[in-house]
Amino acid sequence: MAIAMGWHKPDNVAGSSAPAIMVGLFVATGGLLFGYDTGTINGILAMDSFVEHFNSGYKDMAGNLTMSPREVSLIVAMLSAGTVVGALVSAPMGDIWGRRRSLIVAVGVFCIGAIFQVCATNVATLVVGRTLAGVGVGTISVLVPLYQSEMAPKWVRGTLVCAYQLSITMGLLIAAIVNILTSHIDGSAAYRIPMGLQLSWACVLALGLLVLPETPRYLIKRGHKEAAALSLSRLRRLDITHPALVEELAEIEANHEYELALGPDTYKDIIFGHPHLGRRTLTGCGLQMLQQLTGINFIMYYGTTFFIGAGVEDAFKISLIMQIINTVCTLPGLLVVESWGRRRLLIVGAIGMAICQLLIASYATANGDEDTSVQNRILIIFVAVYIFFFAASWGPVVWVVTSEIYPLKVRAKSMSISTASNWLLNFGIAFGTPYMVDQNSISSSGSSIDLGSRVFFVWGAFCIVAIAFVWCMVYETSKISLEQIDEMYERVDHAWNSRRFEPSWSFQQMRDFGFSESGVPPTEPQLELQQSRSSSSAGTSSDTGASATTGTTTSSQDDKMLAQLGHVDLSY
Repeated sequence: MAIAMGWHKPDNVAGSSAPAIMVGLFVATGGLLFGYDTGTINGILAMDSFVEHFNSGYKDMAGNLTMSPREVSLIVAMLSAGTVVGALVSAPMGDIWGRRRSLIVAVGVFCIGAIFQVCATNVATLVVGRTLAGVGVGTISVLVPLYQSEMAPKWVRGTLVCAYQLSITMGLLIAAIVNILTSHIDGSAAYRIPMGLQLSWACVLALGLLVLPETPRYLIKRGHKEAAALSLSRLRRLDITHPALVEELAEIEANHEYELALGPDTYKDIIFGHPHLGRRTLTGCGLQMLQQLTGINFIMYYGTTFFIGAGVEDAFKISLIMQIINTVCTLPGLLVVESWGRRRLLIVGAIGMAICQLLIASYATANGDEDTSVQNRILIIFVAVYIFFFAASWGPVVWVVTSEIYPLKVRAKSMSISTASNWLLNFGIAFGTPYMVDQNSISSSGSSIDLGSRVFFVWGAFCIVAIAFVWCMVYETSKISLEQIDEMYERVDHAWNSRRFEPSWSFQQMRDFGFSESGVPPTEPQLELQQSRSSSSAGTSSDTGASATTGTTTSSQDDKMLAQLGHVDLSY
């Protein structure tokens, strides 16, 4: 299966990765819920029937009834406000109930919000529905990448997490198609049908989650070693007693114990904890905020209405073309995220986006109101190229990095904080954009500024900031296990040196002896752990000779087992 999809499992990896890949791809479809909801509101706001039923008497400069910037901001942005709450509550939910059960609850909350939206007859009810749906989406946006990263083999982990972003783009594309098909229907069916269809996949996803396994790393975190072994056995298609599976599980358990020896797993420790948890949290939050500040949701939320305001003919079809580009161009990111690495892909993407956006804004500023047809062509062409760079890089890879860089003990908490920062910026952009580019209310109320295409100066400037941020802060995490990322943050001082990192620690040795055979001197917490292990061993051993004999026998048996395995890679 992996080869058919363009992936190739290393020859020295034991077992089969097909179950983990299939589970990861299915869970990734949680992104459809957010993508579809975002895409539907983009088109619904431009539907005549929606404006007719929900407007409050506001008129544009031509005297036509339309939605006011305040109403548009509330309808669009309250989804993002809900996602902030959902992202924050996902950590305690995921740590207490488990990743899988919490996902089922989140999908249920999303369904309740979708029902409110379908039944809405006024703006207030619609806003309540979108807020509830946002809580579900926010929780899903944390737990899906978290679930994927904790169950996936290291050689395909990045690609599977990228599939979450692919599902978001597919949801946007499906929504654009549905909007075109229903936009000419008379009456409320034009917007109620798109809103109601989002319930269909939510129900399929919830039913599928009922039969999927919990992640082995979460089960180790909760102390359920036997359940973790069964889960890992299902995902790797190996017998529970297979040496490779036993070794992988032991390394996960040893790594978790080592992490706990360095400090507790409180919210305070995601900033002040070791190893370098503050730096990792800053990296995750910075990436998530910069993903929003590249301006992508300006296009996704308001693309149709912005193109109409810019005088582009057939804005619905243009938006559909943009969604097709967004979906198709996510695939190159999936194919090269492991070979190129996270850092290179993010830097190349940010450079491409910055060039496109600065060209759009510069031409619009220099040209003014003259020759708008040429200006619109340039706008459409470079927005399309910009979406290509985003879809292949910052769209999927940000979710990959933030799902990988945190240690198990605080992974859910750190991911919830970093994802909440994404949604907080998402809310700000969704709420503020109508006031930045709206042309209708500037004369009547003076509450908006007419930046028009010059708003791309703002997004382009943040893309330049993103280039510097990735260079200085983002470590290369491809082709190493989640446990080996801890070692990298301890041994590599600067992010730009991380591509040369070669893992060499065994966390079982770190746990048992306080240091590994890599030649790196143990740190103070490691020495304390070593002393603790030594005193515990001294307290329980009454016969030194017998202890030595037992240790020698065990070591001999382990050596024989490892010799039989040959060159099998025991690290996923």
